[in-house]
Amino acid sequence: MDNPFDWKHLYGTRCQSHRIPPRRPLIGITGNYGDKGCELAPGYYLSVHEAGAVPVVIPPIDDDNDIEDLLDRLDGLIFSGGGDLNPLFMGEQPSPALHGICPQRDLEELMLMRRALDRQIPMLCICRGIQLLGYVTGGTLVQDLGSDPQFAGKLIKHSQDLDRCRASHTVEIEKDSLLFQIFKSGTLAVNSFHHQAVSSTGNGKEALHVSARSCDGVIEAIESPIPGKSILGVQWHPETFILGGDRSQMPLFEWLAGEARSFMEAKSLHNRFCSLDTHCDTPMLLSEGARFDERNPEMQLDIHKMRDGHLDACIMAAYLPQKERDDESLKAATRYCDSLLDCIETTVNATEGVALAETPADVLRLKAQGMKVVMRGIENGYALGKDITNVERFRRRGVVYMTLCHNGDNDVCDSAVRTTHEHGGLSAFGRDVVKEMNRTGMLIDLSHGGEDSFWDALELSSVPIVCSHSSCRALCDHPRNLTDEQLRALAQKGGVCQVTFYPGFLSTDTDRLITVRDGVRHLLHAVSVAGIDHVGFGSDFDGGGGVTGLDHAAEVINFTRLLMAEGLGEDDLRKIWGGNFLRVMAEVQAAATM
Repeated sequence: MDNPFDWKHLYGTRCQSHRIPPRRPLIGITGNYGDKGCELAPGYYLSVHEAGAVPVVIPPIDDDNDIEDLLDRLDGLIFSGGGDLNPLFMGEQPSPALHGICPQRDLEELMLMRRALDRQIPMLCICRGIQLLGYVTGGTLVQDLGSDPQFAGKLIKHSQDLDRCRASHTVEIEKDSLLFQIFKSGTLAVNSFHHQAVSSTGNGKEALHVSARSCDGVIEAIESPIPGKSILGVQWHPETFILGGDRSQMPLFEWLAGEARSFMEAKSLHNRFCSLDTHCDTPMLLSEGARFDERNPEMQLDIHKMRDGHLDACIMAAYLPQKERDDESLKAATRYCDSLLDCIETTVNATEGVALAETPADVLRLKAQGMKVVMRGIENGYALGKDITNVERFRRRGVVYMTLCHNGDNDVCDSAVRTTHEHGGLSAFGRDVVKEMNRTGMLIDLSHGGEDSFWDALELSSVPIVCSHSSCRALCDHPRNLTDEQLRALAQKGGVCQVTFYPGFLSTDTDRLITVRDGVRHLLHAVSVAGIDHVGFGSDFDGGGGVTGLDHAAEVINFTRLLMAEGLGEDDLRKIWGGNFLRVMAEVQAAATM
């Protein structure tokens, strides 16, 4: 008979395998704090395991670097139940009815949740966890339900004496909610062991929606309404049910495991290819003193958001609004463009972990070294003045593309908006500019160009052209967008259309919320017309771009997850996330004779 204490026997039995199973998502669970230190009730990790993920317990961590390293490895999070949140964090004095707080957890978990939200990590927040979530996203809490006047005379018993694996009351679920999709029911039997609760949700960009209440009006569940955001909080304790053999709450953990797997796969994809955003107007803010190395809520692109969203590279455009065209104004425009390019270079050189690139080979080399990458562009040929030699000078400065115009005609071509059709397309000077850009290896960008300008440049250019930030006119009838005919012609010439997320270019319906799903529709339409080899991503961050669900660079990982859900595979995503654009850039630069 085998000795049951022979660990060598167990080692040999458990490690025999004919294949390496696919990696399961790793879900961290915050530990409670008790008499023996960090503790965790078994229902949490058993439920996660049963849902197909790997559970790991997270003790209170107060080191920023440890938190960052931990979050690098996690695919999902559960914020568990436990002691009350200290009301001092909410600017309130403790109510006499407040129960015991847990100072060992408060500050550390608030920091952990803030950073997890920044990183878009899927999360399920339970009991104390929902209260943390409500507070961090701008909501308010009730310190004690029993003593709160808004519930006087109607409160059911929210601190039950029943066994924890048994339901004590029901909650009513909103029918258009994520929670309803998970349970496929409007009523759910739950347990109840709390007296603190979420009183209201916030009203900012992170504001959550209430998705379930008990019959006395107490908020029992909150969730993110934003497409691609996997955030859900419940007031009850779903993890205890499995301990009594009741699997009715397992859909919650199965949902989290599925979201964590999607997040894990998206991160893995971003590790394997280079993701590029081809149009950001961030230099406008940098020139006004904004710091690229700081977490600035007023900026949609900074080094932290790039890291959080797994965005590898961007093209920062030196943007010039169209102004007067007399000689002095044109010289001033050229000087201003140079100052913006100086600002880009100074910023990158001063920011650790970021480097400038001029070629596709540079981009891929720097990505392999773990660096974030910035390339330079010019938005508006107004920067040239009337001096053709500026094309080569800007190219030698590292500029990879130039948008021939912005809003309003210039000396190069007619614009899509604010146009008088002055030239009927390209001017004579503009035709020389196109040829010189071909010679020097600078990409010709027809975003903002009028249709006649587009067709003139497409015919004249000896190499493919690009539209660094344009969407589809078939879905949004705006002159800045490309018609299907333009999309097909652009593809036939080998060029690319980089779908943009400027709200007014995604929908003309101002009576509804424009979201990332509108951008997904435009991208999929462009793919259906031009083909997967001729479409990409150009956000227009810090220049008016950004919609709910893709409001800044940290959220690009959620955009990838939405595209994965639409059935796009790794090869498709590699092309969309910069592969197509870098291919065109390489072709244009290889054809240069400068």
